[in-house]
Amino acid sequence: MAGTHKYTLAGCLAILFWSTIVAFVRNVTEQLGPVGGAAMIYTVSSILLAVFIGLPHPKLFRIRYLLLGGSLFVSYEIFLVLALGLANDRLQAIEIGLINYLWPCLTVLLTVTINRQPVSFLLYPALLLAFLGVAWTVSGDEGLSLTRLAANVATNPLSYSMAFIGAFIWAVYCNVTKRLSGGHNAITWFFMATASALWITYFISDAPTLVFTTGAVVDLLLAATAMGMGYALWNIGIIGGNMVLLAVLSYFTPLLSTLIAAILLNVTLSVTFWQGVIMVTAASLMCWWLTRNK
Repeated sequence: MAGTHKYTLAGCLAILFWSTIVAFVRNVTEQLGPVGGAAMIYTVSSILLAVFIGLPHPKLFRIRYLLLGGSLFVSYEIFLVLALGLANDRLQAIEIGLINYLWPCLTVLLTVTINRQPVSFLLYPALLLAFLGVAWTVSGDEGLSLTRLAANVATNPLSYSMAFIGAFIWAVYCNVTKRLSGGHNAITWFFMATASALWITYFISDAPTLVFTTGAVVDLLLAATAMGMGYALWNIGIIGGNMVLLAVLSYFTPLLSTLIAAILLNVTLSVTFWQGVIMVTAASLMCWWLTRNK
């Protein structure tokens, strides 16, 4: 039992680390730039993962998994981190973080569609609730309005689009890796590929020169640790932890992430915003409950 508790605790810490990513990434990109800051985060995270997880031999992995799974992973991570870095302000970054958490519901939708799995008709209202929650927050303080929603998105269509597309990409990644990974984990290699892609983007673009201050270095280490250790600890948690408990807790990540981001970024969120967050969280839990293995 003590062993199970140890693994479960590792999984819980992973969820906590992941919930800090929106705030930490935004802090780094504000100081080092969207592209340069992101490249540094994934570089340091790659080093942490290499130390704590290791670098499995490439021959362990199927070529299709490395190519398809790796492409999806790199695309998702770049879309998310750049969407956060390019947000107009901190409030918009938190909105983008919430859009990212459409992926649990989208993963469920793709899973039941691909497997032709019979599900309760309640799944579809749950999916609708998730999208309604996002629209509710992005519309502004006065509640759902298609006019205000369109106007807010128009202020930064690139960031909103990358976050939205990224949620779909991660849903596809979750389904692909389950089938192609063969039980092996190439996460360290994927992080290194993400860092490489971001550095290439940095050097061919007109991104500003990296200027390291004490605050920037501290925020960089926090962001890289949150990302790298989040994956490392989750890998430990799923080995022998209580997966039912970890699954339930993971679906509270949108709520926890928004709360931590609001505190660390010093942003006051309206009641309307929190209503949208609760909608997305509730929808994620409903999707899991309706499709869980009994």
